[in-house]
Amino acid sequence: MFCTQCSREIPADARYCSACGKATGLGVRTAPKRLFRLSAEKKIAGVCAGFAEYLDVDATLIRILTLVAICLTGFIPGLIAYILAWILMPPAPVPAPIPLNATP
Repeated sequence: MFCTQCSREIPADARYCSACGKATGLGVRTAPKRLFRLSAEKKIAGVCAGFAEYLDVDATLIRILTLVAICLTGFIPGLIAYILAWILMPPAPVPAPIPLNATP
């Protein structure tokens, strides 16, 4: 079996690649991907950043495609779609803060 990230040969029963650490998928359960608005990477509402994270592409590409779609639809339908996505997409959960006096 070969690692899909670094293309090195790994044992067939390995759960992780010994070279790069990527999970092979054997016995590893992953949560399904969810679509969230990302407020940390937002320009307007975080909608494009959320779609970029979900699709695993650069946020700038999604922003450009969104502008093109808005222009091609005559502005109003595209803007309505963006506002609906803004309303319907839940914000990303905020991780709990680490206490300052916590010891590892």
